[in-house]
Amino acid sequence: MWTLYDTLNFNFIRDIQPVAGILRVPAVMMINPAVPASTVPEFIAYAKANPGKINMSSPGVGSINHVAGELFNMMAGVKLTHIPYRSSQFPDLLSGQVQITFNPLPSSLDFIRAGKLRGLAVTSAMRSDVLPNLPTIGQFLAGYEATAWFGIGAPKATPSAIVATLNKMINAALADAQFKGRLIDLGGEPMPLAIADFSAFIASETDKWAKVVKFSGAKAE
Repeated sequence: MWTLYDTLNFNFIRDIQPVAGILRVPAVMMINPAVPASTVPEFIAYAKANPGKINMSSPGVGSINHVAGELFNMMAGVKLTHIPYRSSQFPDLLSGQVQITFNPLPSSLDFIRAGKLRGLAVTSAMRSDVLPNLPTIGQFLAGYEATAWFGIGAPKATPSAIVATLNKMINAALADAQFKGRLIDLGGEPMPLAIADFSAFIASETDKWAKVVKFSGAKAE
């Protein structure tokens, strides 16, 4: 999350040659069961009635948990208080010291399936195959989407033929049924993209999260 930094000795857009997308990982909006809400609209109403009194945990400033929550604050018009953790956030989530997190799907599944935390929605644009009963946040806040994503870049001066070859090979691997199925089983979404599309995606994400960072006032720790 490079937009958290006021100064860097490189410019990600200028200095990195996008090669290929790999994976997107949605998060799950999940709450302690003591919170009196079973849907996203119910939670928004509860948060508006209790401004600044609902704690939102994350593993640190700039994590997907954090920025997904700040995007929710911005779009829903609520104020969730961010509590970053250097150790695990889950003991305080389970005890009710904090009430909500926007946690990556793979590490959320066991808590939701065991009924220890209540999943309200996923942060991706589409529903997740592994939690098909959960709606998307975007069904209630049009345009909401927050996913962690992974891709491969190269130094800007890398020859275009090499970049094209790498893109072709990576996209072929992502199309392999066994490999693709494994990524989905882990709660991820394969992200095969042409080079130009991956470049446009990075630019769009940079602009989007810069606005969220500015709104939240967050700074890198």
